[in-house]
Amino acid sequence: MAGRGLLTVGMLAATASATVYFKENFDDKWETRWVVPSKWKSAEEMGKWVLTAGDWFGDANDKGIKTTEDARFYGLSAKLAKPFSNEGKDLVLQFTVKHEQRLDCGGAYIKLLGPKLDQASFGGDSPYQIMFGPDICGSTQRTHVIFNYPQVKSEEKNLLIKQDVPTRTDQLSHLYTLHLIAANNSFNVLIDGESVRAGALEGAWDFLPPKTIPDPAQSKPADWVDEAMIVDPSDIKPAGWDDIPATVPDAEAVQPEDWDEEEDGAWEAPMVDNPEYMGTWTPRMIDNPAYKGVWEHPQVPNPDYFEDPKLHARAKEVTAVGFELWQVKSGTMFDDIILTDSLDEAKAYAKDTFWAKKEGEKAMFDAAEAVRVEKEKAEREEMMKNAKVNGEDGESMFSGSDIEISEMDEDDEDEDDEDGEITFSDEL
Repeated sequence: MAGRGLLTVGMLAATASATVYFKENFDDKWETRWVVPSKWKSAEEMGKWVLTAGDWFGDANDKGIKTTEDARFYGLSAKLAKPFSNEGKDLVLQFTVKHEQRLDCGGAYIKLLGPKLDQASFGGDSPYQIMFGPDICGSTQRTHVIFNYPQVKSEEKNLLIKQDVPTRTDQLSHLYTLHLIAANNSFNVLIDGESVRAGALEGAWDFLPPKTIPDPAQSKPADWVDEAMIVDPSDIKPAGWDDIPATVPDAEAVQPEDWDEEEDGAWEAPMVDNPEYMGTWTPRMIDNPAYKGVWEHPQVPNPDYFEDPKLHARAKEVTAVGFELWQVKSGTMFDDIILTDSLDEAKAYAKDTFWAKKEGEKAMFDAAEAVRVEKEKAEREEMMKNAKVNGEDGESMFSGSDIEISEMDEDDEDEDDEDGEITFSDEL
């Protein structure tokens, strides 16, 4: 793959039935195609992008763009050759992400942007049509899938998927794919070719009002009994129950010989738990013979409900793709972007890019990790040795936050699908 360079940016006829609208794998002329917003944030707040193969890679000549400054905003956008809409056809948005810094807080998502885009002012408040990709901050770790839906009744038109989509948090490249399927208004999110969330669009986002609503003409009857348990009227608190104290003077305690009542006052034995104390009395509960169950409000058709046979058409005159990010700790890389109407076309592109580099990158990373772990072990042993020479407790010098010696998290690679998840058979 050496010297492969830019594959394509723009409008290409990939096959007789597939169209590629945007493709970018970042060569040394990438800055002529991408615009950094100059009117979004001040220059001091904006982080610098660099073209690099990264610290570990499968091909030294195959490069991507990387964030390089901590606690900075990052913005970029690139135009399509012509506007793209996906009404009546599939949409596949795919790109690779690598968090070389082991990201602790920051975004790594891409946006599809509409005809009103001002590239110089593009930022967090700019309108977008689709936002897709990983977002990590502390315990919040998800792959964002957000669609703009102007028809929604609420003021917020950018709708987040209702069930979080998992993401990957290790330091290797991962392939993120969003597939919108026109034939049945469904979706599929894949990471490294494996489905992590899929199903009907209508149920996974709050696009439409509910089909039914509680009947406003009906309410729970006044005599409806919905208490399943009641106090047993025959259960009476035993006489003297509240007279038993929780603590009593210690019968075995003896006044100290040096106790001076004039100086110390009258001596009193310390209090101890009373073994006869039975706690606060509560009456026994029994089944309520009058219980009718939980009242269910009768449902009626919602007059505000409407059908939308074009839910899949989330791209309406898309003119550009863009990144607008905040990263506390920089070091995230992006590469191999494709926007097409064919999953097969995205698969073919992934085969030539992501999959061609994956094994080599993993081998280089593993070798670097082995060196790092051995170096940190040696440093720890040397510090402990010096501590003992100085009469210090070597072990107490270290805590979990001092030196981290750990292998890459295996569970990042093998996250289990959640129960009830619908999966598709398509794999990249």
